[in-house]
Amino acid sequence: MESPEEAKEIVDEHRKKYYDARHVCWAYMLGPGREEYRSNDDGEPSGTAGKPILGQINSYELTNTLIIVVRYFGGTLLGTSGLIKAYREAAEDAVKNAEVVEKTVDETFTIHFEYLLLNDVMRILKQFENVTWEQDFKESCTMKLRIRKSEFQPLRDQLSQIYGVKIQ
Repeated sequence: MESPEEAKEIVDEHRKKYYDARHVCWAYMLGPGREEYRSNDDGEPSGTAGKPILGQINSYELTNTLIIVVRYFGGTLLGTSGLIKAYREAAEDAVKNAEVVEKTVDETFTIHFEYLLLNDVMRILKQFENVTWEQDFKESCTMKLRIRKSEFQPLRDQLSQIYGVKIQ
């Protein structure tokens, strides 16, 4: 999941699918820095559903994640602490049973250089494990590079030391 709009679409789909449920509560966290988040209690007492769900996303340090908990009324009033516990445990079960996909944050940039510099450029690229590239060699060389954000600046610095390599 990549955006609040996508989260809303997924929640809306669940509301339609479970139209007879009493509550469809949810929380999401987005972004590499986990800076965008939101939760919703969907009619439960304030803070008893969305926050415990969001708390599980936080405790597992997840991002680009949406957890939805659908609740039907079973005839027993749980009370505030019971609701918090129920939503927290449901969210935790969801995380434990989900396939967590680990992704890296990458930077992409393009370099241009003459053929004479190809060996120098390749020598530097081979020093970095996480770099991938697409190449277009015609009259001169063009390479579109992708590397982990954490390694971007060191790679860029080394390439910029080769006279004749243009970085975009």
